[in-house]
Amino acid sequence: MKGGLKLKDIEKEIREYEIEDALERLYGLKKEYGSKLDRLIERYLKKREDRIREKCRYDQMCTYEKDAYARGIRIIAGVDEAGRGPLAGPVVAAAVILPQGIFIEKLNDSKRLTPKQRDRLYEAVTSSAVAYGIGVVDEKCIDEINILNASKKAMEIAIGHLKPQPELLLTDAVKLEKVRIKQMNIIKGDSLSISIAAASIIAKVTRDRLIENMDSLYPQYGFSKHKGYGTKEHIEAIKKYGICPIHRISFTKNFI
Repeated sequence: MKGGLKLKDIEKEIREYEIEDALERLYGLKKEYGSKLDRLIERYLKKREDRIREKCRYDQMCTYEKDAYARGIRIIAGVDEAGRGPLAGPVVAAAVILPQGIFIEKLNDSKRLTPKQRDRLYEAVTSSAVAYGIGVVDEKCIDEINILNASKKAMEIAIGHLKPQPELLLTDAVKLEKVRIKQMNIIKGDSLSISIAAASIIAKVTRDRLIENMDSLYPQYGFSKHKGYGTKEHIEAIKKYGICPIHRISFTKNFI
């Protein structure tokens, strides 16, 4: 190869570059290295196309936030919960205030992400958020007041932890009657709003980690695998061993 650098050295050099800077560097080396750089250039052109598509998708998820900013609202919190369906463990809610104009690549409804992606985005959201709050309501309270009311209670707790308090709440369809803050209840909001999507990730990751910690206390149920949901393995374990202290009695009574 012509030039003083090997292809692997060039790849290593541009790895930490922004995409446009990487392409500028590659085109600058093109005369010297010729067709040897074609595959690397194609790779970065593909990355640029992917980034453009991702920014367009993300921009569509900012519609509710942009509309609110246009109306003079400055502090917006997305609110969502995780754990309404499982047979065990708490329901966890999160409320997140994101900075205006932020771009968090791949941010999406937590259900559309892998555990590894959720963990990465959890760190991205918590490190960049203006504020976030978490609310946890345990299985005993769920049995007492039902899962819908427990979910709302967890959301109220999460919102109460926010400093500053928001001017507008965006929720995933749930109306919070006890909260005296203006709100928009958006059906499938976790896939339509970056604020709600961010809250869904914080809630999901927090709950999963809480349940995983229970696995060492009750290893026979396999909580680290199914996170308390009603899988075949989990139901069979309940039938064999009965319920443990973190099971929701109102959810498991048909299996005992």
